[in-house]
Amino acid sequence: MIGKPSVLFVCVHNAGRSQMAAGWLRHLAGDAVEVRSAGSAPADRINPVAVEAMREVGIDITDQTPVRLTWDAAEASDVIVTMGCGDACPTFPGKRYEDWQLTDPAGQPLDVVRQVRDDVRARVTELLADLAQDG
Repeated sequence: MIGKPSVLFVCVHNAGRSQMAAGWLRHLAGDAVEVRSAGSAPADRINPVAVEAMREVGIDITDQTPVRLTWDAAEASDVIVTMGCGDACPTFPGKRYEDWQLTDPAGQPLDVVRQVRDDVRARVTELLADLAQDG
């Protein structure tokens, strides 16, 4: 990758997993990485339990809005991390792909969403370390 790497997190509703991952990457990387998130079937709003779980660790994702995955966003990204979007996730040659198997926080209690949040943090931390080596 030349210049600032770009990461796109994709899940179905863009209301939980991908928003938490984007929040973690923004928090941990600052402006060193361009961060995007999207969903194959976006929800109307971010999952309030995901918002609360992230608030507990000092990360505010309330200003984020679920958005539909576009070809342009995927094409403009260096790394595409999918989280259960299945066949709706586009494939572009030359992109780095990761598929993270994570529990969908939709309808889950806060204790489960906390576990997802912590799993996402560990994966984002590892991704960030990999990006630093690649750069």
